[in-house]
Amino acid sequence: MTSYVIGLQCRECGRPYPRAPLSVCEYCFGPLEVHYDYAAVKTELSRAVIEKRLPNMWRYRELLPVDGEASVGRQVGFTPLVRAKNLGRRLGIRELYVKNDSVCFPTLSFKDRVVSVALSKALEFDFDTVGCASTGNLANSVAANAASVGLRSYIFIPANLEMGKVLGTLIYKTNVIGVDGNYDDVNRLCSEIAGKYQWGFVNINLRPFYAEGSKSFGYEIAEQLNWRVPDCVVVPMAGGSLITKIRKAFTEFEKLGLVPDNRCRIFGAQATGCSPITSAVKAGRDFIRPVKPQTIAKSIAIGNPADGFYAIKTMNETGGWGEDVPDAEVVEGIRMLAEDEGIFTETAGGVTVAVTRKLVEQGRIKPDEVTVIAITGNGLKTQEAVQEHLTRPEVISAKLSEFENRAFNAVAAR
Repeated sequence: MTSYVIGLQCRECGRPYPRAPLSVCEYCFGPLEVHYDYAAVKTELSRAVIEKRLPNMWRYRELLPVDGEASVGRQVGFTPLVRAKNLGRRLGIRELYVKNDSVCFPTLSFKDRVVSVALSKALEFDFDTVGCASTGNLANSVAANAASVGLRSYIFIPANLEMGKVLGTLIYKTNVIGVDGNYDDVNRLCSEIAGKYQWGFVNINLRPFYAEGSKSFGYEIAEQLNWRVPDCVVVPMAGGSLITKIRKAFTEFEKLGLVPDNRCRIFGAQATGCSPITSAVKAGRDFIRPVKPQTIAKSIAIGNPADGFYAIKTMNETGGWGEDVPDAEVVEGIRMLAEDEGIFTETAGGVTVAVTRKLVEQGRIKPDEVTVIAITGNGLKTQEAVQEHLTRPEVISAKLSEFENRAFNAVAAR
């Protein structure tokens, strides 16, 4: 298979770099990004070609940075785009969709997309050990996907992570290291380890390739909307990479003639207890002031986001906005999506749903605009967030009369 990757390029000064496990420009310290030969891609890629391929993220392989066939995660992606009529009525949006990566293979989050690319590159670069700094979903994905191809893995997490995500990592017999501190402390430690031991850390020295996997989320939205870009998309933000890559996906599809135009306004969502990006947007700043996370939305609790500047730029340049919600509204968002659409999302999804409601109330999203909410993880991983907000089951003996006298009447009265 032909690779259409020219190399890496600094996002700030434009200096070129080879295809190598590098992430930072040595001249201006800007982040590196994968650079493609779009003219060559355009001669090969069309709607008809894509539609004939298997339903996974690799149907867009010319726009993903692997040199051959993907060696990791061949079943990842092409998750449902659900028409959310019930939730749309509640929020006041006539054409609302949920892009549901809570069912992404194999670990039930969008992180399987980025990890598939990163570990495919790790094998190309002959790494035998891989790792990550994670707030949970990435830990699950790196451990699972590394196990599937026989790579040794080291997973570094904040010590207070939700137990569901810890168990969902330990099961793969990986090396899990809990760090006394928040994600930013974990990430600093991993940067030092990556430099000393020459391991392939997916979100450090493999980051330019890893980040490209997020574009498949955007490609699928456009294809599943019958080759059109939505008017609005609402995206949860942690490090800020996903929101920028969804924009890049729409821009690339427009450049290649796969969608007629790209006028999508992109909105970012955070929890108020960790909202360095949305706070900057609302204050009119183009820089991030780091914060100490204090929120139940731990999967997006990054106080010093690596791509915060570019996330701000994405929202500003597309005419979007950034908003945040307190933890009580995060829980309400989880419940709204479950009650209206039968989708159980983790706290990041609760953030996105609740922020969407807020954006509609502010008049930033109009009732007639085609809107997509990004759901990036599964609620079974963060059950602690809602367990105290749900009514305990009614317990009865196995008698019809008791059901009719107690349970049926109690349920009917709610």
